[in-house]
Amino acid sequence: MSFSSLRTLPREAVVVLSLVSGSHVVNHMYLVLFPPILGVLATEFDVTLATLGFAMGAQAFVNTAFQLPFGYLSDTYDRTLTLGLCLVIGGLGALVLAAAPTFEWLLAGQILLGVGVAGHHPAHYPLLSDATTETNRGRVFSIHGFAGNVGFAAPPVVIVAITSIAGLNWRHAFAFIGVVGLLYAVLAVFVLYRYVPRSVRRPNVAGESVSGGESVSGVQTATETPSLGNRLRSGVVALLDSPKILALGLLALVASTAMWGITSFVVTLLEQGYGVESSTASLTLSVMFGVGAVFMLVGGDLSDRFAPAPLILGSYVLVAAFVLLLASFVLPPSAAVVAAVVGGSVGSLSTPARDKLADVLSARADLGRNFAVVTVGIMVGSTIAPPVFGVIIEGFGFRVAFASIAVVALGVAALVVGIVVKWGDDYSISESAAAGE
Repeated sequence: MSFSSLRTLPREAVVVLSLVSGSHVVNHMYLVLFPPILGVLATEFDVTLATLGFAMGAQAFVNTAFQLPFGYLSDTYDRTLTLGLCLVIGGLGALVLAAAPTFEWLLAGQILLGVGVAGHHPAHYPLLSDATTETNRGRVFSIHGFAGNVGFAAPPVVIVAITSIAGLNWRHAFAFIGVVGLLYAVLAVFVLYRYVPRSVRRPNVAGESVSGGESVSGVQTATETPSLGNRLRSGVVALLDSPKILALGLLALVASTAMWGITSFVVTLLEQGYGVESSTASLTLSVMFGVGAVFMLVGGDLSDRFAPAPLILGSYVLVAAFVLLLASFVLPPSAAVVAAVVGGSVGSLSTPARDKLADVLSARADLGRNFAVVTVGIMVGSTIAPPVFGVIIEGFGFRVAFASIAVVALGVAALVVGIVVKWGDDYSISESAAAGE
């Protein structure tokens, strides 16, 4: 299985995978600080769920806006700098949230946190790709994804644990997470510079060997230094000439909208819709991400064996089915908890296939940009989901909101079918497939 494959990795690959996975844990902790305590925040700051959804959407919007700039920084200057910078800015954002006296400061903290988190995917994936080989990259991506789900699962546990101590509250939990992030930034940057060769840490150039598929035009070479304007124009042209990457970004957008709809409001659905006790509902979110982490590992193994379309299609049909069960309100509370866990986690089965597909469709010099495009899709979805579904909940209730989430999940399946009809599914996730693109 995935962890056994670590034995065959070279030392620098293990170091990179370990540090990048730790960074994934921290950055994903930053992303889900609000959902476990939306009810508490609504009461303390005297705002509605829709207003808090707007704050979560603002964080995701800023995260989206900074994806391509961080992708440019990673591809052109330094991946380690990008990784460290995102951890530091995100940690400062968490500290602002912890100290926020008003909703406006809460919003400012979310925006700062969004700027920081934007850098982690454009730094992570190029580091992982250059430190590994095509034969084990799917499993490596799945371990990275597993770590991300651990990060998603951690805040509810940390918040419940810290708030159970007399005199401590959610602010102390947020501050703890922010300090952990700042300390980890120092550790990760030091170890990467000290123990990882420059050939992995530095950006790739167009003259290097390519294992990816779609061609890249106008990428900076080792001997020429075009102007910033020319680099930006050529980057846009190259992106528009990569329809499969753009389609993958759209797929990520729709999938993210569905999954962030679940993540943002499943705790309040269980509390207010099913009468589940508050701490149990919060910990359900942790269990959901923990199960998702297991699905991520299984998906990594499957992505090295099978074509991506069936994995993505099947996982999101299952998401839709379990979310529709939640929306029906025919389940007893204990069964609703189980449905929430499965519906919010089974989509992770397809994540390594999507990530490895992005890698296969990339030349080495555009890895940061292409993973930034996919992450833009993810972040646009996470921008849309909290305010839209928050407004639907306020106006029409949980039944309509979660039925809408199920429809969006089915939209992922429809997109997969459309992509297969357009380009076919005759390529597998393999070296030979990449060469044929």
